Amino acid sequence: MIVPNAMIVLKSAREIELMRAAGRLVCQVLDALERMITPGVTTAALDAVASRLIQEAGATALFLGVKNAQARFPFPASICASVNDAVVHGVPSDRPLAAGDIVSVDCGVRYKGFCGDSARTFAVGKVAPQTQRLMDVTRATLDLAIARMRPKVRWSVIAAEMQRMVEEAGFGVVTEFVGHGIGRDMHEEPKVPNYFDGGRDGSDFELVPGMTLAIEPMVTAGRPTVKFADRDGWTIVTKDGSAAAHFEHTVAITRDGSDVLTDGR
Repeated sequence: MIVPNAMIVLKSAREIELMRAAGRLVCQVLDALERMITPGVTTAALDAVASRLIQEAGATALFLGVKNAQARFPFPASICASVNDAVVHGVPSDRPLAAGDIVSVDCGVRYKGFCGDSARTFAVGKVAPQTQRLMDVTRATLDLAIARMRPKVRWSVIAAEMQRMVEEAGFGVVTEFVGHGIGRDMHEEPKVPNYFDGGRDGSDFELVPGMTLAIEPMVTAGRPTVKFADRDGWTIVTKDGSAAAHFEHTVAITRDGSDVLTDGR
């Protein structure tokens, strides 16, 4: 079913269960990578394991081969691995992770025709207390959004609460990149911001049962402005070099509230 005014594709109960199967695989991949993350491991090694697990499951990686106008090459990996000041879209590399680093791993798959998308930020060994707090606040912001999601609530109400939680903690909300609808395609309508701009961009919408959304707060320890890194045209970094964290779940709206599809159930 399509919501006419916004072209938002609503999913049936059967389609939501197919998305849950894709989300379960994403969760399994992230769990496996979490067990690998120690000082000395490379993000290329993480990508190799993710690629193998996705292929063995009969799924395809959503990110592999994606193109954008700024990049010199299609995205070359199955996961995004964004280290320290990298916010999103980090390209896996042979650089070993060091104790005190953080790495945000984003994984998306298409399985049996439907997509799942999730991200987590991991500490590499022991991190500074403020860095741990950044991760905790970002994860709590995602949890807040999921708890507030239910039919007839406007997204702007939730987004404003997300922004308030982040900014009251002294951190910044990235505004150049937002969450999105998801289903048969990785990116569907609507756009799902993590902030409220007073409705100027026309992105507000009302939650209704059957919506499936990728909720993904991106939070910076310093100023929230970002830029493309010069090195590849993919990686998005903070302009001031401050650390960034990113957590994401694929979530369905039900008649009773929200249903996380990427938590492994």
